[in-house]
Amino acid sequence: MNMSSIIEKANALSGKITELRRKFHANPELPWQEKETSLFVEEYLRNLGLENIKRGFGGTECGVMADLKGAKSGRCVALRGDIDALPLEEENDVPYRSTRSGVMHACGHDAHTAVLLAVAEILSSMKEELCGTVRFLFQPAEEAGMHSGAPKMIEEGVLDGVDAIGGLHVWALLESGKLGYRTGPIMASADIWDLKIQGKGGHGAMPHNAVDPTVTAATVISTLQTVVSREIDPLETVVLSVGKLEAGTAVNIIPDTARVAGNVRTTNREIRGRMEGIMKRVADGICAAMRCTAELTYTPIYPVTVNDPVVTGFMRSVAVDVFGGENVKELPVAMGSEDYSYYGEKVPAAYVFLGIADETKGSGNQHHNPKFNVDDEALPKGAALLAGFAARFTARESA
Repeated sequence: MNMSSIIEKANALSGKITELRRKFHANPELPWQEKETSLFVEEYLRNLGLENIKRGFGGTECGVMADLKGAKSGRCVALRGDIDALPLEEENDVPYRSTRSGVMHACGHDAHTAVLLAVAEILSSMKEELCGTVRFLFQPAEEAGMHSGAPKMIEEGVLDGVDAIGGLHVWALLESGKLGYRTGPIMASADIWDLKIQGKGGHGAMPHNAVDPTVTAATVISTLQTVVSREIDPLETVVLSVGKLEAGTAVNIIPDTARVAGNVRTTNREIRGRMEGIMKRVADGICAAMRCTAELTYTPIYPVTVNDPVVTGFMRSVAVDVFGGENVKELPVAMGSEDYSYYGEKVPAAYVFLGIADETKGSGNQHHNPKFNVDDEALPKGAALLAGFAARFTARESA
């Protein structure tokens, strides 16, 4: 399929992409509440003639899947865009400011939704040239942590028959008009943990009659830091952080219990799988030595987002055509996390970052910030990239 034609069509849709993005921005919906957005997306795709349309995942009316079947035989590739917003009060003074108090598109999912609709429009207009099937996934609840939307969509079959998946995230850490990619891990996993240390309370003046969980907690905290420095290959990336410490009610009382909680981020699937066992061993050992007991609750949230070398190389080659080689950059691993990672555990995946940072346009603020905004002029290139990726990949004989 002619790449220049795809780019031309994407540029011609620039005004519509901006209009759509700002519509979604003004009408944000929280995770698993994106009914209005889903209804709009469903109708839009039906009007384009897409098939196999399903709306509603995870027992809700949120999320949409649809297929665009080309006139020629070929492979099946999925494209994913997330549709949910954040519980945040917007501080931007713009005409398309959020109309819903305490809810804001502060991560760019409004842009992802608009871009993916544009991709559907571009490719549906070239259906006679298209090979195979392009499956569009408008996913709810990316921001919902352990209740996020990707696993629910996968459970309900959206990857059945899919050979690969592609996606992008607008990126405020990258200059507008540039494209960032990485082979292998591109975003970290995210897990949380909560440790209850049980001791024996007593008077602060008579510590020998108590079993102090606060001193034990302090020892556990300091020792956990050696896990990364002394048990993990220094060439690997692991972050083990304590974010919460609770104990006691008065300055002269030794409490019965102390609680320590935090998060773990890794960029290696195998190391991620080891972290709970390592932390439990450290906590149990120290607590036993200090006459306390430990109860660790370790909750996996998002896996490592891993880019398949072949599919990512393919995405990069399309990006060079769309952005120009000088504007396609290999980036370091981002320690943030994404539930797109679940798709990559099932099929070969590519996930890239579309630069949107332009201080002159107010799009230089970081994600999850009440002043976050998007440079709309960057979005047609994102649409051209995903459309070109899908068109070329479905025409290949093998992944």
